[in-house]
Amino acid sequence: MFNIILDKELREIIGTTKFAVTFGVCAVLILLAFYVGARNYQVSRQEYEAAVAENIQQMEGLTDWGSIDHRIFLPPQPLATLVSGVSNDIGRTVNMQSRGELRTEGSRFNEDPLFAVFRYLDLEFIFAIILSLFAILFGYDAVNGEKERGTLGLTFANPVPRDQYILGKIVGSFVALIVPLMIPILIGCLMLPVLGVPMDMDSWLRLAMVILAGILYFGVFLTLSVFMSTLLQSSSASLMALLVVWIFAVLIIPRTSVLVAGRSVDVPSVDQIDYEKSRFAAQLWNERMTAMQKWMKANYNDDHRQMRDGMRTFSTEQQALQDEKMNTFVEQLNEQRANKSDLRTGVALSLARISPTASFSLAASDLAYTSMELRSSYVESANAYQQEYSAFMQSKNVDYWGRYRRHGGNDEVEEPDPIDTRELPVFSYQQPPISEAIKASLPDLGLLFMFNAIFFSGAFVRFLRYDLR
Repeated sequence: MFNIILDKELREIIGTTKFAVTFGVCAVLILLAFYVGARNYQVSRQEYEAAVAENIQQMEGLTDWGSIDHRIFLPPQPLATLVSGVSNDIGRTVNMQSRGELRTEGSRFNEDPLFAVFRYLDLEFIFAIILSLFAILFGYDAVNGEKERGTLGLTFANPVPRDQYILGKIVGSFVALIVPLMIPILIGCLMLPVLGVPMDMDSWLRLAMVILAGILYFGVFLTLSVFMSTLLQSSSASLMALLVVWIFAVLIIPRTSVLVAGRSVDVPSVDQIDYEKSRFAAQLWNERMTAMQKWMKANYNDDHRQMRDGMRTFSTEQQALQDEKMNTFVEQLNEQRANKSDLRTGVALSLARISPTASFSLAASDLAYTSMELRSSYVESANAYQQEYSAFMQSKNVDYWGRYRRHGGNDEVEEPDPIDTRELPVFSYQQPPISEAIKASLPDLGLLFMFNAIFFSGAFVRFLRYDLR
């Protein structure tokens, strides 16, 4: 009986205008998303390589390693073409220093105005906005629409089990919605290598997981729609109620959660942190000057050489003490800001996850590795590279000062050779393995599964008690 109901449901849906419209819209948008994403990746890659080459070119001809301005860049991520996440909104350039805190800056690549317009037309957008609406369109009148047309009573004039009927309704709508989705996605996947997007096995697995998350997501709105069709008497009422739910889930809740979190947890800005650093540095400088004056009064004598040497030793000790205090203060400031930022983020995400749209977006960006962890991972890689870069620069300074030699009682230095940029340590950024991405996405995937289970159970139980008259 289930197979008969499923076959009937598929035949009825596939022959409708809404199926044709869904297929057409999905095909156009998905293929356009794949094409624009691939073109965006090509432009980003070209500009990234040009930025790296320009950075190397600026250092050529220099003779002093201490005068170079070395930068590292975050390479474009292949899956960012389909799930942009925060990849377009983080700093991708880091100016390297031998020591000190590193900061990401805005990159000069991937800023083509044309692609900036289309950057949000990706799979995440299509699933979150378009397919959720089509899921509502497929399921809002699944039961009450049949009752209004008089076909529900005719169907149950025969010995049809209610559980198999509602199950066939849900599965049939689900399968009918997957068809216009998967065909253009498969065509788009074939386009990616042709359009120059390097997709290894890890990337394909990540993309498959993103699609699975998307299927779970629109399944939430489909089962919710069927549930509403059993809960409300008229199809127009269920459609209006579903549209209100959609507006809250897709538009209001994710954005409101950010505002609420921002109001509840105050995180100091970067400018405030810089001001506190400057104020404390000025305080330390005044303390140092006061200590130097006291030392000079206490150790004043006619032997200027001895006094000069003693002052130099004392100044070095004071500088070391000042650096230690400053480093401790900066670490405390950064730790406090990081803790408050993590707390605010946690509050925002917890509130946002009331909406399945937020859960899907977070899961998709985690799987594609275009989430907030992308910046953290990039900064960690930059910090690890800084240690290697610092050791390299120290060795070059030793080599440079080793060129000093004495001629006729005078200190001279040999003319240094032009630097060889090939000696620079190479920065390499590698994505974490897919196992970590799946682990990070499990809570949100679990929430999507839970939403599906709740609404499916609601529709199932409600229809068992549904008045067929």
